[in-house]
Amino acid sequence: MTDVDTSALAPTPDDTPAFIAPVAMENDPDALFAGDRGILDADVRRVLVRILQRRFLLAENSPAEWKLLLEHQQMIESRLNDLFVRLVVDHDRGVAYKEQVRSDEVDVPILLKDEAYSRAETLVLVYLRTVFQRETTSGAPSARVDVEEVEQTVLTYFAESDGTRASQQRAVRTAIARLDREGIIEEESEGRYRIGPLIEIVLSAEVLRELQRWLDEQTPDAEPATSGDVEAVASLREEQNA
Repeated sequence: MTDVDTSALAPTPDDTPAFIAPVAMENDPDALFAGDRGILDADVRRVLVRILQRRFLLAENSPAEWKLLLEHQQMIESRLNDLFVRLVVDHDRGVAYKEQVRSDEVDVPILLKDEAYSRAETLVLVYLRTVFQRETTSGAPSARVDVEEVEQTVLTYFAESDGTRASQQRAVRTAIARLDREGIIEEESEGRYRIGPLIEIVLSAEVLRELQRWLDEQTPDAEPATSGDVEAVASLREEQNA
């Protein structure tokens, strides 16, 4: 009987063990929670979550997050692409936002849903975009509006069938409040707003021209436009988490 040379079975420094013992969380400084398999630092993960949570990330309002986004843009883009979501970074305007990937060649599950702006919101956007374009074209460093002047213009496009004047004013005020929350405008003093460059992304020059042409065709005797009419012309969509 020949003895087995057990020394030949002993692991060498180059051998890799067949099984790797799990590392307890307290012994793994990179783990943020039990079972964590993520590779991003905590701060970068938070930026990724902010991109998914919000419609826009603004450099002006979130400078620290913006800095992290630019430093780790490729990695964040990779994580979003895994979800069929595209990251768009506008360096000139200091704006980052996400878009749902859609393709005729690939079966893409939809994570983000489209929600069109309401009629009042669309009309307010048109007025804000018009003022912003006029002021910036003339060389002004920024554009500002008062809530009263927004109401005065937007209410001219409402018909009697759209409710009482009070309800119409509420709709306009609600639209202004939403656009303020989204960062499209910023209230500097009571009733006075600064229009941010984000308006150019939300409402392109091409869409603005289409809407202005459509609105110019409306007369007091014309059939009142429905919410769907305005939304169809504007083609404005808000991409949100499903």
